[in-house]
Amino acid sequence: MPSAAFRFYAELNDFLPAARRFTEFSHNFLDIATVKDFIESFGVPHTEVDLILVNSAPADFSYRVQDGDRVSVYPMFEAFDIAGVSRVRPQPLRNPRFILDTHLGRLAAFLRMLGLDCLYRNCYVDEQLASISRDEQRILLTRDVGLLKRGAVTHGYFVRETNPRRQLQEIVCRFDLARLARPFSRCLRCNTLLQEVEKAQVLALLPPRTAEAHDEFRRCPTCSRVYWKGAHYRRMMGLVPASAGQPGAGATDDSRQSYTEGK
Repeated sequence: MPSAAFRFYAELNDFLPAARRFTEFSHNFLDIATVKDFIESFGVPHTEVDLILVNSAPADFSYRVQDGDRVSVYPMFEAFDIAGVSRVRPQPLRNPRFILDTHLGRLAAFLRMLGLDCLYRNCYVDEQLASISRDEQRILLTRDVGLLKRGAVTHGYFVRETNPRRQLQEIVCRFDLARLARPFSRCLRCNTLLQEVEKAQVLALLPPRTAEAHDEFRRCPTCSRVYWKGAHYRRMMGLVPASAGQPGAGATDDSRQSYTEGK
């Protein structure tokens, strides 16, 4: 019976059973299939893979595995350009933008709090998530391995952590987001970049005590939500990962709703 040897590296082992992690293993097969089919049959989504070597030579997903092949599979390098050797993914995203599935609402709020472009709606179905990810070149973040196996998804990542704060740290580190973070510059409700406004322009929208206590405001040009450095500001500052740096002048908060709620 034909057989090929496979080895998965780094975090790709998260998807494998214990006996196959961090070691080369043999796999017998009856029918010739693509290396992509083999990889996903082992439980690894293709979006997590950035480089495949077959007998030490780069191969793409369409390569058909042959008897005696030795296949090495390496993880996604979203923050680093390996286009010179990789034949798997069409193009790494130098300035990552994201779309999140319906189970990651808190993470979406935290990413927006860092000023990162992050689409999220709790009504998105899998087909929409996959097509938006492809059409807008957004990285799909999910804890649904099956969603990442959809052919339309070219850039995606399986979020390992379950706690939203640890998820934020995971994503910031995984995609090297410290260079892109602009904390408290984006609307939590609709993802739009905030604009500075004069107090007189939003005075009618402010509670009396807020109008007396604050002079710096920003407003979302899409949903008209007004933000200022309110009572929750200090608490929210503690949620900003140290690797993302400190928010600059004009960082904002809506004291009517804590950023930590993610609503």
